Amino acid sequence: MNEKYAPAEVESAAQAHWTATDAYRVTEDQTKPKFYACSMLPYPSGKLHMGHVRNYTINDMLTRQLRMKGMNVLMPMGWDAFGLPAENAAMKNKVPPAQWTYSNIAHMKGQMQAMGLAIDWSREVATCDPTYYKWNQWLFLKMLDKGIAERRTQVVNWDPVDQTVLANEQVIDGRGWRSGALIEKREIPGYYLKITGYADELLSAVTNPDDPHYLAGWPERVRLMQENWIGKSEGLRFAFPHTIRDGSGALINDGRLWVFTTRADTIMGVTFCAVAPEHPLAAHAAASNPALAAFIAECQHGGHTEAELATQEKKGLPTGLVVTHPLTGAQVEVWVGNYVLMSYGDGAVMGVPAHDERDFAFAKKYGLPIRQVIAVDGETYSTDAWAEWYADKQRGRCVDSGVIDGLDYKAAVDKIAELLAAQGLGEKKTTWRLRDWGVSRQRYWGTPIPIIHCDEHGAVPVPEADLPVVLPEDCIPDGSGNPLNKRADFLAASCPVCGKAARRETDTMDTFVDSSWYFMRYCDPQNAEVMVAEGTQYWMPPVASPAGGPGMDQYIGGIEHAILHLLYARFWTKVMRDLGLVQVSEPFTKLLTQGMVLKGAFSHKPAEGGKHYHWEHEVDVITNEHGQVVGGKLKADGTPLDYEMTTMSKSKNNGVDPQELIDRYGADTARLFVMFASPPEQTLEWNDAGVEGAHRFLRRVWAFGAKHADALRDAAAMPAALPDDAKALRHEVHSVLKQISFDYERMQYNTVVSGAMKLLNALEGFKGDGSAAANAVLREGASVLLRTLYPACPHIAQGLWVELGFAAELGELLDAPWPQVDEAALKLDQIELVLQIGGKTRGTIRVPANADKAAIEAAALASPEFAKFGEGKPAKKVVVVPGRLVNVVV
Repeated sequence: MNEKYAPAEVESAAQAHWTATDAYRVTEDQTKPKFYACSMLPYPSGKLHMGHVRNYTINDMLTRQLRMKGMNVLMPMGWDAFGLPAENAAMKNKVPPAQWTYSNIAHMKGQMQAMGLAIDWSREVATCDPTYYKWNQWLFLKMLDKGIAERRTQVVNWDPVDQTVLANEQVIDGRGWRSGALIEKREIPGYYLKITGYADELLSAVTNPDDPHYLAGWPERVRLMQENWIGKSEGLRFAFPHTIRDGSGALINDGRLWVFTTRADTIMGVTFCAVAPEHPLAAHAAASNPALAAFIAECQHGGHTEAELATQEKKGLPTGLVVTHPLTGAQVEVWVGNYVLMSYGDGAVMGVPAHDERDFAFAKKYGLPIRQVIAVDGETYSTDAWAEWYADKQRGRCVDSGVIDGLDYKAAVDKIAELLAAQGLGEKKTTWRLRDWGVSRQRYWGTPIPIIHCDEHGAVPVPEADLPVVLPEDCIPDGSGNPLNKRADFLAASCPVCGKAARRETDTMDTFVDSSWYFMRYCDPQNAEVMVAEGTQYWMPPVASPAGGPGMDQYIGGIEHAILHLLYARFWTKVMRDLGLVQVSEPFTKLLTQGMVLKGAFSHKPAEGGKHYHWEHEVDVITNEHGQVVGGKLKADGTPLDYEMTTMSKSKNNGVDPQELIDRYGADTARLFVMFASPPEQTLEWNDAGVEGAHRFLRRVWAFGAKHADALRDAAAMPAALPDDAKALRHEVHSVLKQISFDYERMQYNTVVSGAMKLLNALEGFKGDGSAAANAVLREGASVLLRTLYPACPHIAQGLWVELGFAAELGELLDAPWPQVDEAALKLDQIELVLQIGGKTRGTIRVPANADKAAIEAAALASPEFAKFGEGKPAKKVVVVPGRLVNVVV
């Protein structure tokens, strides 16, 4: 064998062998326990990044190790191929999004194959393939038939330049994120999926451990993120009566200003009400108040999300209108507040400055009354500054609140609900932050919504037999709206009801639809007749598998997908269950959210604003006395640069191209480093020295194999009797193997790698005499090393497995049995203890494993080290730490 490690040769040979034997094709084998492990499918942006490498290597290690343990393991891959980035690239490069997408898929697939991933490529899916999105359309029609999908109008953010609806997150300072155009509020029709109908079930599985579908295998913070997004609030919806009429003389909203509150116990402390800028009362007041109209227009260009509203400055203007307090009869001013969302509840809130921090700040800013109505024993209320106890509903009691004086939170809420219900002005109600899922997008590169518009019959579903509605793949967007609107061959259709000329829907589906069920399609990727079939029942069963739970056993992906993707996938699964397509209620039994890959970045802030990043090769790096990077200077002109550890990204000029790493060191080095550098769920700080260290370790592994090749190939069976040094090596090997096996079970792959390093250290340090016994123990240790290292570094392990003769004895490494711990090897006849003289380490002594304290003391006093370092003095005492050390005090 080659004495030097040549990664390119080793990896090429291993991959050629796996390809020739179709090593990763998986079938539904009923004779083996199944395990379905899946990474979130990537967007085909053109190149893999180190986050991909980390994600897929985690999955690959899990897959390979479980296969060695005798399981039937599925690791598929696909492409989340629709979406706006492809349209932007098409406009930039003047090529159809399809061409750009398919080219990127081919390149990224090649990179994945170069990494040696154990992917069953026979199950590959691309969401832009009509054979895939046909089933998006099919299920959409089923949901339409069942009333889960419906067409309705809603106020949206409209970009007049790009001619498309924007999500709230795409509106920045009132302008479109791409075009920069001022956003308009428009009421347009679209399709919505009633995810709110599943809100209780979606919430229960992340909050209720007694729920049979509780997601105990998910990280707690992800369950909390889902809980907060669903946002269940139990409180009271009630009305402030008023006599405000519109231009025709009709009472606006029937003379009721409705609000929702979870703190009805504070109702006697209301000193104002605030309405959203879009509220009918705001519009009515603005008609005769130019200043208010200007303020409302300003609000339209501000924040549009709850997150933005939470951080932006709270502003408001009085409307000059008043409503009546439903219990006291007091007149309450109505304000317009930029922090009130029309889309949440009724678009209005009651203002209780004394017991709500946001209202407190608002009242202080505008000089509104602050009236205390909740007291806590031992605390003194002051309007000078906010204190956390002001909002304490556990310890609080009502004061200055008439009939509810002295009541605690629950009793006060019950009483207020009773009083308001008697007037027909309120009732207890549960509200949800969760909103129905709007899936219509005025964009081209997505799944066509299967609807035909007829002048006589309106919006008519495309007949099932006519699916898929195929998206033309030769359009090139130019930024002037959806190019489908200009395609007569796509637009022209016949009404399925009357047969007359009609127009095809040009809206396409939200791309979250594509990623909401792809993991099910992996199970039946070639089935043209049904959406899912027997494969899904095998890989995603309704009951627990021997190693995992119901559904997919392990899902792996970034924390950035912890809310919407996972929520929509859960919803989609429940819909498919209710339609009889699957039997599982939750798709993912266990979830691992791998940490981000971080790397140092150099930047400066130009005078014109913003932040400009520079590649490290452009920088003279500045370090402190400890060798830590603290800054830099631009080589070109000496500009001082800041240094920060941040997410690895091309936009920050700190990305590492996985292909360059593979070309230089080999895929196994890249894999080893990203696994060793930190636990999978924690962030990984990139370190070039760490990469070099990983490569040195693999060179040592290869060098060990080359040095002992003949002895390892020719080693005989393990003899019954072994010399002490061979016993010690077996003890170390099986002790480390026990820890490695435990670490694999808990997916702590960084310590798996460190365990492999310990194994190599032990093997290299073995001073065998070349005897049959020594070579047998060495061969066993090498076999354990290669099998435990293989899931992380499959190429080098495969190469050495063949070269050293293990394949002939144990078969293909891919299916070689996982090494078993020999408990007998863990029991030593003798143990080695550290010997200290006067508290200083002076050597070691060997004693029988069952030696008592007296025997250990005698061995220490008889040692040559004591004779040398004891200086002839008698021992005052001997301290024995069992199994570790003995200290002779002189």
